[in-house]
Amino acid sequence: MCGIVGVTGTPDALEIVLDGIERLEYRGYDSAGVALVGSWGLWRARAADGTRSLEKLRKITEDAPPATAGIGHTRWATHGHPTEHNAHPHTDCSGDVAVVHNGIVENWYELAQELRQAGHTLESETDTEIVAHLVESALAGGVGLKEAVRMTLGSLRGAFSLAVVCAAEPETIVAARRVSPLVVGLVDPDGDSPGAGMLASDIPALLGSTRALWALDDDQVAEIGPGTLRVTSFEGEVVEPVSLHVEWDLEAAQKSGYDDFMSKEMHEQPRAVADTLLDRVSPEGSILVDEGRIGRRDLLGVDKVVIAACGSSYHAGLVAKYAIERWARLPTEVDIASEFRYRDPVLGQATLVIGVSQSGETIDTLQAMRQAKREGARILVISNVVDSSMAREADGVFYTRAGPEIGVAATKTLLTQIVSLEILALYLADMRGTLERSQIREALGELGRLPEAIGEVLGREGDVAAVAKRFGSTRDFFYLGRHVGYPVAMEGALKLKELAYVRAEAYPAGELKHGPIALIEPGSVVIGVATRTSLREKMLANIAEVKSRGATVVLVANDGDTDTARHADAVLYTPKASELVAPVIDTVPLQLFAYHLARFHGHDVDRPRNLAKTVTVE
Repeated sequence: MCGIVGVTGTPDALEIVLDGIERLEYRGYDSAGVALVGSWGLWRARAADGTRSLEKLRKITEDAPPATAGIGHTRWATHGHPTEHNAHPHTDCSGDVAVVHNGIVENWYELAQELRQAGHTLESETDTEIVAHLVESALAGGVGLKEAVRMTLGSLRGAFSLAVVCAAEPETIVAARRVSPLVVGLVDPDGDSPGAGMLASDIPALLGSTRALWALDDDQVAEIGPGTLRVTSFEGEVVEPVSLHVEWDLEAAQKSGYDDFMSKEMHEQPRAVADTLLDRVSPEGSILVDEGRIGRRDLLGVDKVVIAACGSSYHAGLVAKYAIERWARLPTEVDIASEFRYRDPVLGQATLVIGVSQSGETIDTLQAMRQAKREGARILVISNVVDSSMAREADGVFYTRAGPEIGVAATKTLLTQIVSLEILALYLADMRGTLERSQIREALGELGRLPEAIGEVLGREGDVAAVAKRFGSTRDFFYLGRHVGYPVAMEGALKLKELAYVRAEAYPAGELKHGPIALIEPGSVVIGVATRTSLREKMLANIAEVKSRGATVVLVANDGDTDTARHADAVLYTPKASELVAPVIDTVPLQLFAYHLARFHGHDVDRPRNLAKTVTVE
C-alpha cells in the first residue's frame, strides 16, 4: 500500500526520492511527503491532494535546501483522514527526527497515551507519529540513531516497515521491517563519491539507480550510509541480508507508448503466458516444476490441497480447484486468505497449501501460509516476484514470469497464475498417475496455444469497446457463470467494480432462482460466460430466465456459435478452448469491457480510487 523511498550519499537525494515514490504510486496513495537532512538540520514537506499529491509536492520542494540524504512516502490512509497533518513523514517534538512507515502499529493508542503522559505533544491522528516520539525518547538517553530505533521496535506490535532519519546523524538512515516488505540497495563509489545507500518498499523505485539489491527479512534492522549497509536482527545480531535477482529493467516498468499501464499490461498477456509456459516440459515429456524443499515423496504423500489467496488471485485459485480435482484427483479447498486463519482449518503434513499472490507480499496470504506452516503443512507459492517474502518462506515456489505489473487491477498476473496452477495440476496428475501421458500432452498443447488465442481476443478490442460504450449509463450489472465460468464471472464483476465504480455482482447461474432473480427487471444488464463448456445448455437455460424478465444480455461466446448468440443482445466472441483452459481466454474480453467502461467515465484505470497494488495491512 504506502510507498517508502530513502537515499543517502548523493547530491541528487531529493530528485531520487521524488522519482522513487512516483514509481510506487501504483500501490495507491492519497498524500505524499519528503524529509531531507543535512548539517543544517531537518526539513520536511507534505501534500494531501489525492492523486495530485505528488505533483503538488514537487512544486513545494522547489525551495528545498540542498541535501545528500532524505526519505519520502506516499500514504494510503488507515489511521486518520487523508490530510496534510496526517501525511508522512512524521516528526518528533523537536522536529529533529522524521519517520516514514508502511503497515499498522497495533498498540499505537496505548503508546500514544504513555507518550502524552510523559509530556510529548502528538499532532496527527496516525499510528506512525508515535514512532518518531519513541525514537526521540530513546535518543535522549544518549544512544545513537540505530540503537534508538532498535529500542523503539521492542515496543511496537503489528506489521510494519519504516525508515528513520535524524538531524544529529544526517548521513544515516535506519530502516526496519516486520512482515511489510522493504528492499535496500547500494550504489558503488564513483570518483570522489563514496557511493550511496538506498531503500524502498518495492523494487521499481530503485531500478533506475542500482541493481545491487537486498530484501530485509522479518525483524531485521538496516543501518544505511553512503555506500554502506549493515543489517542486524532486532536483538542486534549481525545478519546477512538476502540478495535479490532482478531480471527486468526500468524500461519494462514504463508505458511503452500505451495510454496507461493497464492497456500495456493487457496487451502483454500473450507474451506473459508464453514466458510462464517456457521450459516447463523436459525433452522426455515430463513437466518441470521448481519443487524447492518439497520432494517428490512429500508431494506423493499429499491427500488434500488448500489454496489461499485474495482478490483476483482467489479467482485463479477457484479455476485451479477444478483442474486439480479433475486431473490430479485431489480434494481441493480454496480460501479467501484473510479468513483462512480464523476458521481453524484442518491441516497436517499430508496437506499441500498453495499461497497465490502477485507481489508475494500480500499480508493476509503470507500470514495464512505461516499459520499452515505451524500446522505442519507443505507450502508452495505462486508469485510474480522473485525473492518475495512468501517465496523465501515457502517450501517451494512457482514463478509466473509476467514481468512487472504496475496497474493496480490485476490482468497479466491473473492469467499467468491460472496457467501456473494448471501446470502444477498436470504435474501432480503425472506424478500420481491419474492421467495418461497422452492426456497430459494434449492439455499442454492446449496451454501452448493460449498466447495466440489471447492475442486474437485483444485484436477485437474495438468490438468490446463499442459494447462497453453502449452501456455507459448503466449503474448495475449482474455477472453469471457456471463451472469454470463462475470464477470468470467473478473476475469480470471485480474488474468492473475496481475500474468503473459501478455495482457488479457475480452469481453461479444456477443460484439465480434461489433469490437474485428477484432483482432482474427490464433495464437490468446481465453479462454471462456462455462458452462451450459441459454446462453450456444449463447456462443458456438460466440466460433464458433473465431474458424473459426483460434483462439485456451480453454473452461471452465462442467464435461461430450462432446458437448462443441468438440468446444475447450483444456478444463478446472468443476462440474455443477445452473447458479447463477456457477461463484464461474468456477473462480477457471482460478485462477489456471494464477497462473501456472506466475510460468512458473518465476514470484513472491505473490507480482506481481507494485501492492499492500491494496490500500489506490486514
